[in-house]
Amino acid sequence: MIDTGKLFLLLGTIFLLLGLLFNIMPKWPRIPGDIYIDRPGIKIYIPWLSSLILSIILTLIFNYFRK
Repeated sequence: MIDTGKLFLLLGTIFLLLGLLFNIMPKWPRIPGDIYIDRPGIKIYIPWLSSLILSIILTLIFNYFRK
């Protein structure tokens, strides 16, 4: 079982990374594969390729720390 100190350290690191991610996200360019629809009265942005890349990176990181 994880002790409290390690748990707080892990949660703090996760919150720090999320904060950095939210600050960097608006500056990310729209990469090919993301869906962007701009019509009069509506704008839709679906970052599915960005989400896929982020998911792969997080999966690799979590699998590394699990072992």
